[in-house]
Amino acid sequence: MKVAVVGKGGSGKTTTSAVLARTFARTGMKTLALDCDTNPNLGLSLGFGEEATEALIGVREAVDAGEEEHAGSVAELIDRFGVDGPDGVRLAVVSAIENPEPGCPCCGISPERLLAQMEDVEGVVVADFEAGIGTIMRMGDEPLDVVVIVAEPTAKSLEVARRSADLVNQHQLGRVLVAANRLRDDDDLARVRAALPGLEVVAIPDEPAIALAERQGDAPLDSAPDAAGVRAMVALSERVMAPASPGG
Repeated sequence: MKVAVVGKGGSGKTTTSAVLARTFARTGMKTLALDCDTNPNLGLSLGFGEEATEALIGVREAVDAGEEEHAGSVAELIDRFGVDGPDGVRLAVVSAIENPEPGCPCCGISPERLLAQMEDVEGVVVADFEAGIGTIMRMGDEPLDVVVIVAEPTAKSLEVARRSADLVNQHQLGRVLVAANRLRDDDDLARVRAALPGLEVVAIPDEPAIALAERQGDAPLDSAPDAAGVRAMVALSERVMAPASPGG
C-alpha cells in the first residue's frame, strides 16, 4: 500500500506522516517512511533523533560530493540510505541530490519515480511529499492508494489542499482523505469542509503538545501520546486503512 501525505508548508504534514508510519508499524505491518521533502525532517518527527536524522541526510550529500558509491537499484537505495527506527519503521531520504548522474537510480531518483517503481511493495509506504503541489503535479498517472491532504483552516492552506485534491482526482491517483489540522472549534472544521466539499475529512484539534514536541525535536507520539491531537492522528491511520466514507 502506498500512502502520500501532502499539504502546504507548516501545515503539519511531516508530523502527520510520522504518526501514520509508526501507528502502521505498531500493528505489525512492514512500514517504510520516505522523506521526499527538500528540507528533510521526517526523522525528527519519527523519533530518530537529531544525530541519526542528520546522518541520513549526510549520506545523500556524500554521494553528491563523490565520497560515497552510488546505489545500483531502488532496493539498494532503500538499503543504503535507510535506517530502522522506533517501532521498526524504516526511514529513507529520497529527495534528489543536486548533481545527479544520468540514469543512476540512486542520486537521480525523484520521489514520484521511486513510488512508480514500487509496484509490489510489501506492507505500507508512507511518503512525506515536499510542501505544495509540485510532486503531485509530476506524478502523472502513476497510482497511489491513498493521498492524505493535510489542511489548516486558513485561506492559503485550503487553497493548496483544493489544488492538490483536484490534481489527484484529475489523474485518478487514489483515494483522497483530508486531515483537517489545528482546528480550534466547529467553525474551523466547517471552513475546511466547505472548501473541500464531498471529501472525507478527519478532524485533528489544535494541540499545544505537538507544537512543543516539534520545538524540542521530539516525536509527538513519544512525548505526548495521550494528547488529543496525537490521538486524532492515530485514529487517522484507521481511516486510511478503512473503506472510503465521503463527507466523513
